[in-house]
Amino acid sequence: MADILLFHHALGLTPGVASLAETLIRNGHTVTTPDLFEGRTFATIDEGVEHAREIGFGEIIARGERAASALPENLVYMGLSLGVLPAQKLAQTRAGARGAVFFYSCVPAEEFGGPWPAGVPLQVHGAEQDPIFMDEGDVDAARAIVAGAQDAELFLYPSSAHYFADSSQKGFDAASASLAVDRVLAFLDRI
Repeated sequence: MADILLFHHALGLTPGVASLAETLIRNGHTVTTPDLFEGRTFATIDEGVEHAREIGFGEIIARGERAASALPENLVYMGLSLGVLPAQKLAQTRAGARGAVFFYSCVPAEEFGGPWPAGVPLQVHGAEQDPIFMDEGDVDAARAIVAGAQDAELFLYPSSAHYFADSSQKGFDAASASLAVDRVLAFLDRI
């Protein structure tokens, strides 16, 4: 079973993020969910992103690194949208990464020093009609990483909601979320 460091999206630690963590725990995994926003949650992506800008994206990443420093190295790093920033940096730069799972976002591997690291399996999950994922470079970054990595997969779902797998959000797509979680659980069992 895997030890997972799960970073929340721009709305903060929503009940949907907690539900995902609980699902992973029920399936035998250990999950740590640091609060990068120190207890704050937001009603809209724009509000959450504005808060992240005020904190600074570098500080968001640094908070993720501090959370990881108290844990063993052999983690699976999981990020949800904004949470992909610390998850991806740690997966690419911290020794011992067992794998990475990104939902709703992906940045070019070069942002964190170069190609995707050999021996670190990856899954990226996004909605094929999500304007954020599809039009802001995330899907292109994911495709580039998948093309160059030894063990990486990109999954696109028939949804337009950015947080399609967050059960606490209006755009929740139960069928796509269920398929995504099944794929994540199979990935975790494999690694």
